[in-house]
Amino acid sequence: MAEEKENTVVVAEKSGESLIEKITEKISEKIHGHDSSSSDSDSESEKTVASVIKEKVFRLFGREKPVHSVLGAGKVADVLLWKNKKESAGVLGAATAVWILFELLEYHLLTLVSHISILLLALVFLWSNAHAFIHKSPPQIPNIHLPEEPFLQIVSALRIEINRGLAALRDISSGKDLKKFLIVIAGLWIISIVGNWFNFLTLFYIIFVLLHTVPVAYAKYEDKIDPLAEKVLIEFKKQYAVFDAKVLSKIPKSLKDKLA
Repeated sequence: MAEEKENTVVVAEKSGESLIEKITEKISEKIHGHDSSSSDSDSESEKTVASVIKEKVFRLFGREKPVHSVLGAGKVADVLLWKNKKESAGVLGAATAVWILFELLEYHLLTLVSHISILLLALVFLWSNAHAFIHKSPPQIPNIHLPEEPFLQIVSALRIEINRGLAALRDISSGKDLKKFLIVIAGLWIISIVGNWFNFLTLFYIIFVLLHTVPVAYAKYEDKIDPLAEKVLIEFKKQYAVFDAKVLSKIPKSLKDKLA
């Protein structure tokens, strides 16, 4: 009887120990689960905070899309951002050759067209006579026709842009936004000064080179350029506030009403 009592006591102790172990395991699982859920929630909150901070980052001209999308996300954007280096280098090289011909070598357009026509006619004439002499039959010179659709697309695109520019000028000249009016006047005045420094071809070539260098440089270093642009914009707003307080605020209200 004593041995049976001892055995029952031992079994009870073991069952009690196993029960305690199970309880402690469940408690630890809940604690770890809570920790993991809290860590997941912390990571999610960090992600949301990071996304909010990213959204609040200042971007030049208030853009919300990548530079490639802002430029149209097409063939032109690929060329300007040097997605295909051979095509971009070819376009820039052709523009440089044209600028060297007309600006440095002082070639004239009519003279260039005449010389190219003479060269082409001479080559075709020699080729046709050599072919007839060798093969005893005149060669079939292909007919060249320029397609109509690309020219219509270019003219249509130019018409749309010109209409947008005229609408913008009409909106600015209506006097609804005095700040925009003054900015446009200052910009046109700067362009007139720059126009005195260069002729049209040189100015066009400079703009062409800038279009092939500035967007790709900005896309590469936008994280460094945007903070600098933000500082410049803040300083510009401060100077405009001073100009508004000293000059624009002194304009008679009747004159402002007429401009508006």
